[in-house]
Amino acid sequence: MNRSTPYLFIAPAALVMALALFYPIGYMMWGSFRDWDPTQNISETEFVGFANYVRLWGDAFFWESFSVTLIFAFTVVVVEMVIGVGLALLLDRNIRGMSVLRTLFILPMMIAPVVVGLVWRFMFHQTYGTFNRFLNWIGDTWWGNLLGIGPVDWLGQNPLLSVIFADIWQWTPFIFILSLAALQSLPRSALEAARIDGATGWQQVWFIKLPLMAPVLVVTMLLRLIDAFKVLEVILVMTGGGPGLSTEILALRIARTAREFRELGEAAAMSNYLLMLLMLLTLGMFAFNRWTEARSRKLKFAAEEEG
Repeated sequence: MNRSTPYLFIAPAALVMALALFYPIGYMMWGSFRDWDPTQNISETEFVGFANYVRLWGDAFFWESFSVTLIFAFTVVVVEMVIGVGLALLLDRNIRGMSVLRTLFILPMMIAPVVVGLVWRFMFHQTYGTFNRFLNWIGDTWWGNLLGIGPVDWLGQNPLLSVIFADIWQWTPFIFILSLAALQSLPRSALEAARIDGATGWQQVWFIKLPLMAPVLVVTMLLRLIDAFKVLEVILVMTGGGPGLSTEILALRIARTAREFRELGEAAAMSNYLLMLLMLLTLGMFAFNRWTEARSRKLKFAAEEEG
């Protein structure tokens, strides 16, 4: 077989990848160096170098959106990892109806983000929402009245917390399903060796299960972190980025800069900042994943030696 044959087979896929991925990214990068508004073709725009990038460093609104994005992304990912992995550890056993439970758990992931935003917006409604109706019911009791429990303006007073709740509800099942799959693929020899050595349940979880699951958990966390930085529809439907800039994440700021403020060059520069951040996170996670894989191989080898 000719040595060039494999390259001929992958050439169509590489061409599609170049057209669908590299060309748009290159176009966005080139646009970030231009003074560009939607009425102009990019060839008609003025080249301004790094002016758009420098301007963003002094833009208080950009930094506000950036900080909201960091708070939102890291909060939802940490909480989802804790709940998802915890549920997987609790349900990693022979339970009747487990297939039904798994189906119920993944239902939130199957709902369109716009629908999720609408559902949670109505649930957080100040007058008719499910949560405030429940708080009103508690407030009508003598002890609820004593504690001063009453309705809360969720989307007005706690908007970021509200969208965090919605994201956790939708994406914790993703963590749960992958964590459960990782648990069920662990080598039973390592767990049996730990039981024979007298390890308690918590010791097995902390020193055996979690270290062996680490490569899967790191990849899962990376995928969720990248996705959390790009969330748009749920927040757009629930709060529209408000009140003020309290829930305006960077993806929403980019969309508003391009559509409302008509600054395509500045929006492209913001997109590149977000892209660089995600690339740094990806490289860091891959490096950590290689370290955890090496560590898990050592643990497996040690367990097999003891067995």
